[in-house]
Amino acid sequence: MAGRRIQPSLTGVVPWPPEAVDHYVAKGYWQGRSLGSYLVGRSAATPHAIAVVSGDTRLTYQELMARADGAALRLRDLGLMPDDRIVLQLGNRWEFIVVLLACLRAGVLPVMALPAHRKLEVSHLVQHSAARAIAVPESTADHDYPAMARAIADETDTVEHIISAGNTLPGSVDLAGLCQPADDPEDARRRLDADAPDSRSVALFLLSGGTTGMPKLIARTHDDYAYNARRSAELCRLDASTVYLAVLPLPHNFPLACPGILGTLLAGGRVVIAPTPRPEKVLGLIERERVTATAVVPAIAQTWMAYRRTHPEHDLGSLQMLQVGGARLADHIAGQISPTFGCQLQQAFGMAEGLLCFTRLDDNDDVICHTQGRPISPDDEVLVVDERGRPVPPGEPGLLLTRGPYTPRGYYRAERQNAEAFTADGWYRTGDIVRQRPDGNLIVDGRDKDQINRGGEKISAEEVENFAYQVDGVSMAAAVAMPDPRLGERVCLYVVPHPAATVCLDDIRSLMENAGVARFKLPERLVLADSLPRTNVGKIDKKALRADIEQRLG
Repeated sequence: MAGRRIQPSLTGVVPWPPEAVDHYVAKGYWQGRSLGSYLVGRSAATPHAIAVVSGDTRLTYQELMARADGAALRLRDLGLMPDDRIVLQLGNRWEFIVVLLACLRAGVLPVMALPAHRKLEVSHLVQHSAARAIAVPESTADHDYPAMARAIADETDTVEHIISAGNTLPGSVDLAGLCQPADDPEDARRRLDADAPDSRSVALFLLSGGTTGMPKLIARTHDDYAYNARRSAELCRLDASTVYLAVLPLPHNFPLACPGILGTLLAGGRVVIAPTPRPEKVLGLIERERVTATAVVPAIAQTWMAYRRTHPEHDLGSLQMLQVGGARLADHIAGQISPTFGCQLQQAFGMAEGLLCFTRLDDNDDVICHTQGRPISPDDEVLVVDERGRPVPPGEPGLLLTRGPYTPRGYYRAERQNAEAFTADGWYRTGDIVRQRPDGNLIVDGRDKDQINRGGEKISAEEVENFAYQVDGVSMAAAVAMPDPRLGERVCLYVVPHPAATVCLDDIRSLMENAGVARFKLPERLVLADSLPRTNVGKIDKKALRADIEQRLG
């Protein structure tokens, strides 16, 4: 394992303009507090209330913060300093929350890796962030996370520590030991309070969906991300009586702070962690813990509805709100949510880069079932423009641009991508095609970028194509989204083989798996063709291919 330390520089973070900062502070959006300080205050106010439920583990706010502060001091004992990075790949378990809060308290910056990521993606995150540590779960039946972390550490010159669940990797830091309560909780709190991170500094790195390969890093500050979580919680009417079920992978922005686990904890509610979204497990958990709110992607909502219709025995009377986002929810499915579950549907549309849109809980059925909501902040700026950047009339489709108090002005260390994704005056080009109704609500029509949205997981078509070209016999390749009733979209790969060559889907999938690619990115259908359609400027016509696969699927 390497031992050379590289101190990452924040020069790669694009700042908000001073006049925007002054405005957000004056309006009270940015309150000048670290995220950790909010949670310390909540713990002091309701120390004995249950904060987190995960399996048989139940932590009060006092116990949660004692563990978080203990972990924060142990991170410092390892030599991790403010501004150092740790790639956090722990998934849906209570230790994820403890380590996240520990980082927020100590100023160590977590990089949110997904459980589905494999060596290719995690290596990229380590290298791009110059991470000094990696935190991983124990091995599963289909993946050895500690061995992956060890291999990455051996190949990089920055990683000094592997934090591993199960304590099975020699030389690693035991996750359970890291998450023990501080020996002296009051002293730990005072020490960390005295050295709290500046509110304008980076709190954590979220991941972009990615349209050109590996995910980009999105630097979210304490000020902007606290507002993200607080404002979301306010609009979702979260309070101390809220019981939020965390179903989606916790490192995603949606279950993390929209309002998610952070919004729930800031409101004094209870977070219940589900290790799986399977309805036979989740509906019983909703009944047992008297869950009031949860958030899912459309594919999960549809699976739950189908199960609920044949298993009506669970008492779901506590459920008040079901958030659905991450992908477009079909109108006819939206209309079935409330009758099936007896709760209010809230559609959510947004991105880790910032902008969030929610339908409101008191909106009429037309808005809730036929739109994806409107921006959460009075100072969210939205433009819908044509290909030349000119505003389109209300109700007409166009490209969505945005900026606001929780939408950063650029990706981290990504000058080339920033020139493409952001305008000179700070508007973020989201890549979404939307229509804005006269009432301000947005209808999402699709994506302008070459991206596939598989159940909320964003997949770069270019990345899939680059792997396809490594397979013998592939002359041309084009990956496109094909419709799927459960996941929304899956990956379909069109290939033109070399003359007399044989190309099989299994060959492409095997090559990608051997390269350590996350399994959700693997193509699920192969279409062999003599040629691929072209646009009038000679590019592969992805629109024509999407229409072709829709026709093939009937």
